[in-house]
Amino acid sequence: MSYQIPTEQWAQVVETTGKPPVYKKIPVGKPGLDEVLINIKYSGVCHTDLHAMMGDWPLEVKLPLVGGHEGAGIVVARGDLVKDVEIGEHVGIKWINESCLACSFCRQMDEPLCPRAKISGYTVDGTFQQYAVANARNVAHIPKDVSLKAVAPVLCAGITVYKGLKESGARAGQTVAVVGAGGGLGNMAIQYAKAMGIQVIAIDAGEDKRKGTLALGAMSFIDFSTSKDVVADVKAASPDGEGPDAVLLLAVQEKPFQQASEYVRPRGTVVCIGMPANAYLKASIFHTVTRMICIRGSYVGNRQDTAEAIDFFARGLIKAPYKVAALSELPKIYELMHANEIVGRYVVDTSK
Repeated sequence: MSYQIPTEQWAQVVETTGKPPVYKKIPVGKPGLDEVLINIKYSGVCHTDLHAMMGDWPLEVKLPLVGGHEGAGIVVARGDLVKDVEIGEHVGIKWINESCLACSFCRQMDEPLCPRAKISGYTVDGTFQQYAVANARNVAHIPKDVSLKAVAPVLCAGITVYKGLKESGARAGQTVAVVGAGGGLGNMAIQYAKAMGIQVIAIDAGEDKRKGTLALGAMSFIDFSTSKDVVADVKAASPDGEGPDAVLLLAVQEKPFQQASEYVRPRGTVVCIGMPANAYLKASIFHTVTRMICIRGSYVGNRQDTAEAIDFFARGLIKAPYKVAALSELPKIYELMHANEIVGRYVVDTSK
């Protein structure tokens, strides 16, 4: 099988930190010996892409930059050393574009912690383009009967929250509070938790997000914008009034990170996933010790987490809501994201 590969393509390119991307034509890349070239059909839009554009994090951003790290498409070319990815195969590009697979972290399946990892849409060009290059060993394998537009958000949002739920230690029958439940990651977290037999207390703001999260299976919704006491309300929403067994923090503001340790139940786990710019985590040492609370960070999933997260989706257990827009409309999506007006996830069609 062979494909006609053009020499130029449309892409959204961040040329200056803090300014919207420019929709323009750029050259199509060529895969190296251990890489594949993927015709990106759809790419999810993550809040991290906005952070990359704004230069919010203490991590050097490649410039000019093609953002995006939730790209689903078809392999159209491969390097001579690639043996386990076929031309015509459906694959995904995720946050970790490449890892060395030889360091102590990679050997323990912690390749997201690899000190030589390359990051899609941040340190290397990502998926807001029609053709993207990725390391063959780190692509996500997607069954051909799975919709590429529907699975795209799983490649970051799904994998990330699934990993967070695993890191929380929450078991079937227990309860997890999801902060930022109405956003793209939160919608996925509710879906995965439900599939794992875990009850969800959704925390966010607005009637649309209340309706959306309850429709996805959350057992209750706390509106932090109208609540007079979020801590008391979250505890009251838990089955025994002692608080949820775990908290997934997906918020893009600092305050929720300060509240979580106050309402998680004794021996509960607070999992930090969202990364608000210039934010810090604060918790009472006395209560953290005497209530035996665990506070931990959870980064993106490894290759096995990726396979498991996609399998949940392929079996029909995850049906996260999304809207499709043209790649040319990406700056408008960023505006909505900045205003916190997006329910679910946007997926861009690279052909438009």
